[in-house]
Amino acid sequence: MNTNRLVPVRIAVLLLTWSWVVRAEDTVVPPGRDSFHLYLLAGQSNMAGRGDLDGEAGSTHPRVLMFTKTQQWALAVDPLHSDHRNAGVGLGTSFGRTMAEAQPTVTIGLIPCAVGGTPLSRWQKNGDLYRQAVARSQAAMRDGTLMGILWHQGERDAQDDRDATTYSQRLAAMIDDLRRDLNAPDVPFVAGKLGEFSPDTRNNKPYHWRTVNEQLASLPALVRRAAVVESKGLSHQGDTVHFDTPSLLAFGVTYADAMRKLQANPAVLPQLERNPGKEHTVR
Repeated sequence: MNTNRLVPVRIAVLLLTWSWVVRAEDTVVPPGRDSFHLYLLAGQSNMAGRGDLDGEAGSTHPRVLMFTKTQQWALAVDPLHSDHRNAGVGLGTSFGRTMAEAQPTVTIGLIPCAVGGTPLSRWQKNGDLYRQAVARSQAAMRDGTLMGILWHQGERDAQDDRDATTYSQRLAAMIDDLRRDLNAPDVPFVAGKLGEFSPDTRNNKPYHWRTVNEQLASLPALVRRAAVVESKGLSHQGDTVHFDTPSLLAFGVTYADAMRKLQANPAVLPQLERNPGKEHTVR
């Protein structure tokens, strides 16, 4: 069976289930910590979302909340992020809805932190976006339990050969630091590959997206409880950079499937130790 053909069908069914269209400005009181599952959304514009809002704006789920800029909880509605005036549909909403439908007794809390056009260096330990993500996550965790981290980034690092070829070791270090600083040593981490529609040159310079995707593919061998989801078959919105709305909705479902598999398999994998200045090694 071609499972890729099932994704649009699953999305159509879920959209019928997610028929709530309400105002999402009002704050919501979340449930108790044990039934409030939190997910950090980090990376650059494809995590923040640039999909067209037509048909999606105002669509919410009663058990999917978002952590607002003022650190309040509200019903999650696109755009989750406000990093750019073009912020739109992202993968976070379909991820949250899929997780909520799979767990009827749980409320999902999304913590939007992605910022478009940003390099991995700003997300590494002591980087400004790293500090912001930790601070917002810690504030959100007063109300719930961190259950996973979603990551999509790499388009910026694909512009430089050195950044691209060192991507996995730098990302692995960031994951270790995040888990440590959030006191969540085993929290699952799911990353997505860059779009396969990317060109091999951009602005008359080599664009190393294939290298970044190869680096991402190696991540589960470097980091325990990590998964990488494929972008094959997804489409861009005409700029060869940003996924379109249908692709982002499909991507979010794929992220949710990968997250649930990690959560269902909590077996302790080989511990990782950091060798300063070198890539991670498995003990």
